[in-house]
Amino acid sequence: MIKNALFITAVAFIALLLLLLEECRFLIPYRQLLLYKYGTTILAFLAALFLNVFTAVYLMCRKVFLKDTGRKLLHLDNQMRSGSSILDELSRYLAD
Repeated sequence: MIKNALFITAVAFIALLLLLLEECRFLIPYRQLLLYKYGTTILAFLAALFLNVFTAVYLMCRKVFLKDTGRKLLHLDNQMRSGSSILDELSRYLAD
């Protein structure tokens, strides 16, 4: 799940940076000055932004993909304890 959240965050972050670079073309002549004077501040802001976006995407993925997981696992555990046919199917699935 962390890999999925990291991938989604990286794609969104790259798209956002490309959009921002396209909109700020007028700053190209001042690139050296901006990077020299404000480079560490910009990098720290981008790192904090990436971490916040990653956290939001990770929490969203947990909420969406792990919805009702406990109830589903309890249902599977009850079926396995009852000796139902799910145990046979699960055994065959795990053997493959």
